[in-house]
Amino acid sequence: MARIVMKFGGTSMAGMERIRSVAARVKREVEAGNQVAVVVSAMAGETDRLVGFCREASSLYDPKEYDVVVSAGEQVTSGLLAIALQAAGVPARSWLGWQLPIHTSDAHASARIGTIDTVALDASLARGEVAVIPGFQGVTDDHRITTLGRGGSDTSAVAVAAAMKADRCDIYTDVDGVYTTDPRIVPRARKLKRVTYEEMLELASVGAKVLQTRSVGLAMKEQVRVQVLSSFTGPDAPMADTLPGTMIVGEEEIDDVERQLITGIAHDKNEAKITLTAVPDTPGAVAAIFEPLAGSNINVDMIIQNIAHNAGSTDVTFTVPQADLARSIEALNQARAKIGFAELVHDTRVAKISVVGVGMRSHAGVASTMFTTLGARAINIQAISTSEIKVSVLIHEDETELAVRVLHTAYGLDAEDVAA
Repeated sequence: MARIVMKFGGTSMAGMERIRSVAARVKREVEAGNQVAVVVSAMAGETDRLVGFCREASSLYDPKEYDVVVSAGEQVTSGLLAIALQAAGVPARSWLGWQLPIHTSDAHASARIGTIDTVALDASLARGEVAVIPGFQGVTDDHRITTLGRGGSDTSAVAVAAAMKADRCDIYTDVDGVYTTDPRIVPRARKLKRVTYEEMLELASVGAKVLQTRSVGLAMKEQVRVQVLSSFTGPDAPMADTLPGTMIVGEEEIDDVERQLITGIAHDKNEAKITLTAVPDTPGAVAAIFEPLAGSNINVDMIIQNIAHNAGSTDVTFTVPQADLARSIEALNQARAKIGFAELVHDTRVAKISVVGVGMRSHAGVASTMFTTLGARAINIQAISTSEIKVSVLIHEDETELAVRVLHTAYGLDAEDVAA
């Protein structure tokens, strides 16, 4: 008998027909002798609808009441799935976040999970029940409902799996695994059998949208084995324990035969580039730029400092998320007197291209291949950032697809045969 957490996203829960399909999939796991907890998202589009109501009610809404409203979508789907399971002859009950409880911080709309009490959950599983748990939510120490931020149901599922010491956490999505790159751009992209936590964390952070970044970080910390699967397969699809998707695991589980120099290529068009010109080239000048951004909780990615034409001054270029561009400009302009820059120039027509792989640790030439390949296609590199297992470059957004395709081929990631 295995303990399994199954997580289903909004598209999997979009209407009763799909909810009944989820119930049938859960029933197969129960009939195989497994103890199952299910974490569900709200129906596709429901959270956006509830957010719209909050904004319509007041532009200055109370975040605590906001969380009460937007968490309701998962309450509906958890109850409906429990009903569908019961109708299919499977004992089941729903558990809201405060009933377990799932303890979180009090940062409403972006809370972090602290602990999960599993006494009631363990008792329910021991009785042979399927526990259906709404994702995306928890409760503070003073009993207020919280939500975890968009995509938070992935984090809920991993946290539940860690707390109940599950054998694995199966994340059912609208894709059937993690690919070497976006198959819509590169038809010869290959589905990966296994990916390390570190690689998935890097891929998630640089644009791959298969898993929420926080959920991967938590899985790595708690050593939860996570599998990405498609929920849109027929009733005769292989059982999840036959590894039909992609397993996210520790590096020790991937043998040398499976290991590649580069695991995947990601792209992200949600970056904005900011350049401050003629910044004084003095100690503390760069700190003066990034202090106000940090104070506004804005993440800065790529940073380049160049010597300007005039002696004693420099240009500083960096990237921020596009969603934070307006706040970044406001924070920098407010600190303009302290920073001393001449002009602020911004550009949203950029894209970040990243190559990721643990093989970089032991092989040289990864960056050289990237730069040579892009140069051969006259793709200009505007900025560069690196980590131990990642190289990212900033290019013009119009060259995104070309860059992904040529790099995918250059690193030998193309599949040999692709079905017509």
